Amino acid sequence: MRGLAIPAQPLALTANRKLDERRQRALTRYYLAAGAGGLAVGVHTTQFAIRDPKVGLFEPVLALAKEEMDRAGREVTRIGGVCGETKQAVAEASLLKSLGYDAGLLSLAALKNADDETLLSHCRAVGEVIPLVGFYLQPAVGGRVLPYAFWRRFFEIESVVAVKIAPFNRYQTLDVVRALVATGRDDVALYTGNDDAIVADLVTPYFGRRIVGGLLGHWACWTKNAVALLKTCQAVTDTVPAALLETGIAETDRNAAIFDAAHGFHGCIAGIHYVLQQQGLLEGTWCLDENEGLSPGQREEIDRVRAAYPHLAQPDDDFIAEHLDTWLR
Repeated sequence: MRGLAIPAQPLALTANRKLDERRQRALTRYYLAAGAGGLAVGVHTTQFAIRDPKVGLFEPVLALAKEEMDRAGREVTRIGGVCGETKQAVAEASLLKSLGYDAGLLSLAALKNADDETLLSHCRAVGEVIPLVGFYLQPAVGGRVLPYAFWRRFFEIESVVAVKIAPFNRYQTLDVVRALVATGRDDVALYTGNDDAIVADLVTPYFGRRIVGGLLGHWACWTKNAVALLKTCQAVTDTVPAALLETGIAETDRNAAIFDAAHGFHGCIAGIHYVLQQQGLLEGTWCLDENEGLSPGQREEIDRVRAAYPHLAQPDDDFIAEHLDTWLR
């Protein structure tokens, strides 16, 4: 409820697409050292394919992140992804609980054609195991449209503690906030997942409520800058400075390149990997799916936004360069 910067953790792979445990740990160490208030693991940015039995990385990746968060020496909010139909989702929630995660970010992508009643029964079943973070994932990367009526009833589930609003759509963002306000609940935290409108979400009052933090794939790189940006946005109580609005446009421009908006977000995960590779945290941009990678021209676009906004990149780049050897031990 205080508002946290929560990066969505990527997956560190070797050239033969196997888990690179050393760099996976280094990523977590980087996020915690950068000041992230929490970490989301096993989510879209971590690649849903880690759940494939042939891959078998869901529990190992969650466990690695848990070990590093345990060593942090401070409170870290632990969010784990929950996917699949009800049997799978309940099993994943049980695993998260056993590993000490605080809440499950509940994706409904596997129930694309289910009606609201079925969706809500599914949510209640998972919510009996672990506190829920609702998730409005944009359809372009596997989500589905979730109307106001669904959210109005979703927020009546007692175990809901937060919601990540990530439809990349102003109308649908309003549906979620309006539904929460209608319930009268003041114990559910609003988090932006709209990587294309981060500053706008964080400084705008919505029906008397504020979006207090971000749970973002965009914050999986240049994270120290993200933590500072969140603090700046939280400090705004009245008129929004023009310079902050301009930073918001810069973040949207950077996100368009990293998330590959020009190609329907095909290269969104590889784009994050490319930035982390440039900084030395990852060895390459490999994803579990051999067909998933940078789109034509995406590398050049990321290089363009890096050069266009050095004040948003260089401090984080310098921070990583100073500590990288320690994180990789």
